[in-house]
Amino acid sequence: MNKSILLLPTTLLCLSIAGLCPAGPEEPTVEVEVTADFFSKYVWRGQNLVDDWVLQPGASASYKGLTASIWGNLELTDETDHEGEFTEIDYTLDYSAAVPGVEALGFSVGVIYYDFPNTDVAGTTELYWGLSLDVPASPCVTVYHDIDEVDGTYASLSVGHSVENVFEIAPDVPVGLEAGASIGWGSSDYNEGYWSTDGSGLNDLVLSIALPFEIAGVSVTPSASYIALLSSDVRDASSDEDIFVAGVGFAKGF
Repeated sequence: MNKSILLLPTTLLCLSIAGLCPAGPEEPTVEVEVTADFFSKYVWRGQNLVDDWVLQPGASASYKGLTASIWGNLELTDETDHEGEFTEIDYTLDYSAAVPGVEALGFSVGVIYYDFPNTDVAGTTELYWGLSLDVPASPCVTVYHDIDEVDGTYASLSVGHSVENVFEIAPDVPVGLEAGASIGWGSSDYNEGYWSTDGSGLNDLVLSIALPFEIAGVSVTPSASYIALLSSDVRDASSDEDIFVAGVGFAKGF
């Protein structure tokens, strides 16, 4: 199954898991966030799915560690038959918390349903689980297993580091720095389903950097990523070996 289908960004997911140790008891509240990201390409686990600009809006609601979210990919290029159309909508239910008695260790479990409107690609479902350490570099491992169309497994090991204030672009507008790296492995079933190749192996390496800041209550995050395909079989199955992606994201919490 060649899926013309970004998952939860692994490094950001792991950074959020690693920061789940509360300083003290707080009154539970519902937290809502809306996002809108513009990227020069749509790359998912090393696959260059849309080789031009896309808009990826999303929304989430969280309560006591449980988060429900929806995310979509809207194609902006006129080089495909889907200009101005959503070609993917993902629905995610996630539960994240610190491991009881081990505050430095966080975990996350969840399910993602991938839908592909305006295409002939069948939807599919993944279960995932992850562990992270609240230590320097925030190491994290996340495993995704498709229980539907592919019945394969993808695992990601990532590290990341953030700095709150690197410089200021205006008085009281500090710019932070977020740097991350991840490496992904695909099982033989996963690689057969997504890459039409035989055998398991390391698939992709992602290096990313972002410069987040906030203006008028809106988080703005310019970013750039470099993606390299690692397996010779995967490289042979793709027209891209090295991919650069630039973009900017906007987020507002309520």
